[in-house]
Amino acid sequence: MSMKIFRSKRLTSDDDTESGLKRCLSKWDLAFLGIGAIIGTGIFVLTGIAAATQSGPAIMLSFVIAGLACAFAALSYAELSASVGGCGSAYGYSYVAFGEIFAFIIGWDLLLEYSLAVATVANGWSGYFDNALTAIGIPLPDMLTKAPKLGGLINLPASAIILILMILLIMGVKHSAKVNNAMVFVKLLTITVFIAVAVFNVHPENWHPFMPFGWFQTLPDGKTTGVLAGASLVFFAYVGFDAVSTAGDEANNPQRDLPFGIVSSLSFCTAIYILVSGLLTGVVNYTELNVSSPVAHVLNLLGYNWASALISTGVIAGLTTVMLVLYYALTRIIFAMSRDGLLSPFFGEVNTKTQTPVRVIVLCGIIMAIAAGFIPLGDLAELVNIGTLAAFVLVCLGVLVLRITKPDMKRPFRSPFSPLFPALGMLSCTALMAFLPALTWLRFVIWLVIGLIVYFSYSVHHSKLAKAD
Repeated sequence: MSMKIFRSKRLTSDDDTESGLKRCLSKWDLAFLGIGAIIGTGIFVLTGIAAATQSGPAIMLSFVIAGLACAFAALSYAELSASVGGCGSAYGYSYVAFGEIFAFIIGWDLLLEYSLAVATVANGWSGYFDNALTAIGIPLPDMLTKAPKLGGLINLPASAIILILMILLIMGVKHSAKVNNAMVFVKLLTITVFIAVAVFNVHPENWHPFMPFGWFQTLPDGKTTGVLAGASLVFFAYVGFDAVSTAGDEANNPQRDLPFGIVSSLSFCTAIYILVSGLLTGVVNYTELNVSSPVAHVLNLLGYNWASALISTGVIAGLTTVMLVLYYALTRIIFAMSRDGLLSPFFGEVNTKTQTPVRVIVLCGIIMAIAAGFIPLGDLAELVNIGTLAAFVLVCLGVLVLRITKPDMKRPFRSPFSPLFPALGMLSCTALMAFLPALTWLRFVIWLVIGLIVYFSYSVHHSKLAKAD
């Protein structure tokens, strides 16, 4: 048993893998896919919450720190996506680099990351949807827009949008590159409007004090504040670039195009995040930003109701595509794990009429809709972040391990300054994990323990590698 859990998959090129999916995505399609998945909740929702409760105007520094940690991880993702390939993202890379037990753990981890990410984005979507309804004079009652913990009954719009996306994915909706590119254009237009209005309304005195919460401190209730705690929270803003790596089976030239899509989308979005967070805290005092729709809220305070309505419309469209991409990536990882025998073949069934894994889509949709309706935004974001950071640590470690164990492996893209950059990626992501609250760690450990029970009771005996042995 001890050796069986470390058995690893054979390295195969993308040309050897027959997935049945059409290779149709160019490097620019992948870059726009990354931008479409990254620019969402982080910029339109979490910036306000993190500034008001954890970083103050130094939210800009939080984005710089989180972006730097992501940059190291992104370079490692780029190397493994080009050399290992496949559609399973960090799960697939870990199967080749570390063996089955680590692959299962990271796959189980990614299930938590993507499912809660969708629920978190749905929370933000709900805030902007309600904002848009309020602007036209038909606001929803608080009891239908807030989780029970916040005094409501259910966040109905958050649950409803996930169920709508579930139906779209079941029908086999081909959210083609053209549609995604159009949505990215809408999002960038929305951000441009905000920047154009906000830049003329900045009051530098709002940036004082710049670091009201300091670098880091733990409060008596276990919550963490400060620039580094803020970096741990806004790290969620970058969840999405790793979703690009799940499109490996659809890329025209995955060895060349995936690294380009991952690195370029992350670089562009980091610059946008820093600029927008600086303007938000410059226009109004950071204490006024603890709302689920800070960009629209700031424009309302300035009296630009037309711009606020435009922002809300653009954000609603944009967040919808983020949820669709993340929801899609979640089903692809579950499908990959089922295909490898680590999860029940029940999840690997494809409906012959729609050619989609209907069982996975429905099960994930129901669970995520419940989470979005009943759990507050902040609690969701912290739990997503710890899962993502753990995945990034293993991907960085995977680069180092494969450089030693498979030195002759073909590497069309190589992470520069190795082993320095992968090691810095591991250290920075581990540090950001350390700045998360103890309760988040407890929930994460419980999730991993459940995963290990599933692995040792089922997966270790039913994996394809076990049957091959």
